[in-house]
Amino acid sequence: MNALEIRKLFPILHQEVNGHPLVYLDSAATSQKPVQVIEAIKQYYERDNANVHRGVHTLGSRATDAYEGAREKVQRFLHARHTEEIIFTRGTTTALNLVASSYARSVCREGDEIVITPMEHHSNLIPWQQAAKATGATLKYIPLQPDGSISLTDVENTITDKTKIVSVVYVSNVLGVVNPVKEIAATAHRHGAKMVVDGAQSTPHMKVDVQDLDCDFYALSGHKMCAPTGIGALYGKKELLENMEPIEYGGEMIDFVDLYESTWKDLPWRFEGGTPIIAGAVGLGAAIDFLQDIGLENIHHHEEKLAAYAMDRLSEIPDLVIYGPKGKRPGLITFNLGDVHPHDVATVLDAEGVAVRAGHHCCQPLMRWLKASATARASFYLYNTEQDIDRLTDALKRTKEYFSHAIG
Repeated sequence: MNALEIRKLFPILHQEVNGHPLVYLDSAATSQKPVQVIEAIKQYYERDNANVHRGVHTLGSRATDAYEGAREKVQRFLHARHTEEIIFTRGTTTALNLVASSYARSVCREGDEIVITPMEHHSNLIPWQQAAKATGATLKYIPLQPDGSISLTDVENTITDKTKIVSVVYVSNVLGVVNPVKEIAATAHRHGAKMVVDGAQSTPHMKVDVQDLDCDFYALSGHKMCAPTGIGALYGKKELLENMEPIEYGGEMIDFVDLYESTWKDLPWRFEGGTPIIAGAVGLGAAIDFLQDIGLENIHHHEEKLAAYAMDRLSEIPDLVIYGPKGKRPGLITFNLGDVHPHDVATVLDAEGVAVRAGHHCCQPLMRWLKASATARASFYLYNTEQDIDRLTDALKRTKEYFSHAIG
């Protein structure tokens, strides 16, 4: 793949920030959008805008076809067995909350266990905290190794016959760890537990096959994979979703309503109450087409090369600490520059047109484990190049020099 050619398809990247050409290194927070996605959304609003499922007029039929066609694209993208296993949500957070609020609260009781890790994003931690409090279940954590990874031995030692749910991030948004979710799922299933995967940081960057992983639920966000904000999806095995109750009620999700009783639609619509995110789904479908045209394997290898190059370049900077395992990693590097606060680092980098993330990255327990109040993070995607990393490295060197003089 040619990142320079791909970059031309992203209008937002062709601008200057603070007098410098923009270098966008914050794709783990949200990705930029190619013209194909922007045009798909524009065309929907200009040509097909109508509510779905209920309308018998032409616009309603076209909108329904576009919306349900996007669902089929997500099914094929994830290699799910059935289209009705795909529930459209507002994103990963909503998807994980759906599982924690509907499934977990129906199967967990006092004495049961819910197992997660300390590296989880708050979206895959707080819902399980609340589910444990509501049901009396115990929340347990698979311990981290010194480099931030998890070992399968610790997985075996943490999951027991009392465990009902295991929920693990596929790729850490801080450490760049790629967790062995397939092996964790196998261990969970041997103990009768269900496996939930937070796929927010994996889905945009690598091929995902939910049948091969044998996970029971898989959550993703569209905005991290070139789609609009406000759209995502939950994959769930059909036999599990069929026995789950909705957590949001109203129009669209009902079958029959009486004054005192109501019944629900079949899958997947029972979990999509109200007017759905139609334009977002259209944009997600266009983003999937775009990524598949380039090839997820190509994107994955490109990011690994960028990450390796970045590790080499950043190692030139004294006092720069990189968090997470060494060796191959996805396109994400989290770091601190000596005693300089990461917010100050990000501010100086922004003055040079380089956009990075700074803060706790919605992982406060992990920050405490790292003994850091916050970190800076540079994350790469298919439109980034080695020249972007050179700009980052040079800007960090100047940042270090600036603060050394300021402190001195």
